[in-house]
Amino acid sequence: MAVGGGDDDRLIVSFGEMLIDFVPTVSGVSLAEAPGFIKAAGGAPANVAIAVARLGGRAAFMGKLGDDEFGHMLAAILRENGVSDAGVTFDSGARTALAFVTLRSDGEREFMFYRNPSADMLLTPAELDLDLIRRAKVFHYGSISLITDPCRSSHLKAMEVAKEAGVLLSYDPNLRLPLWPSEADAKEQIMRIWDQADVIKVSDVELEFLTGKDSLEDEVALTLWRPTLKLLLVTLGEKGCKYYTKDYRGTVDAFTVKQVDTTGAGDAFVGALLCKLVDDISILQDEKRLREALRFANACGGITTTKKGAIPALPTIAEALALVENP
Repeated sequence: MAVGGGDDDRLIVSFGEMLIDFVPTVSGVSLAEAPGFIKAAGGAPANVAIAVARLGGRAAFMGKLGDDEFGHMLAAILRENGVSDAGVTFDSGARTALAFVTLRSDGEREFMFYRNPSADMLLTPAELDLDLIRRAKVFHYGSISLITDPCRSSHLKAMEVAKEAGVLLSYDPNLRLPLWPSEADAKEQIMRIWDQADVIKVSDVELEFLTGKDSLEDEVALTLWRPTLKLLLVTLGEKGCKYYTKDYRGTVDAFTVKQVDTTGAGDAFVGALLCKLVDDISILQDEKRLREALRFANACGGITTTKKGAIPALPTIAEALALVENP
């Protein structure tokens, strides 16, 4: 799917991993206890791209997939959901990444990844579609693409090109510790690019990991603030989100919904906020309008928790507005 010229001023390019999640057919069991698994498309950057498209935004995904059945299935899922796959390349020598994911009875998520290496890890700087990056209004990424080279070098190159082109940089670390060599390496690489971003979203768990503090107080969150930032966000699940800019800070409450599966809620939140920012970046200077945008983002995150799986649960703009208007 080509990215049309008319909407380039609203284009959001999402960079990183897309993979196959295998989810147990039965809830509340460990991976070892699961009697069977259902495959589903996954990967936070890809989820964000689809969240944007589902809300009527202009989205493209950039990353590498295996030249295999799963890789071509994932590219087709992008296209079916209105996301351009112009930035996708295929690797004939490595497989598409797999992840087995379960929500145990104690509420904790359990992951087992198959990436030795997977195709997404092998994206080279020469394979980047630099023109696509330069045409974006927002360039969004996570931290999994920073774990190993050559993908790490590709990530840094893509950020550099986006920054030079005046593209807004959006960062959601999306911490997955089982993928990193060590906690120290994860923290070092995640923070290595911190000063480059314009907008950063962390979860409450990521805030505690990155600060080393078992606290969600403002003074703790503000240790992650940088003068280079335009907006720092901390998502708090059913307690909503906190926001910090150079001029103001506050909390926006979540919507009360019946949660089934929290997978993809943060990605829906990010996609919704980015849709608002590409429409009017000046909302960052207006606290009232920013709060309205975050309320919309909270609604999108909340709706995503009411169904199983990430992509099937991502809301349309009609569904999001219905919740915003009739909470």
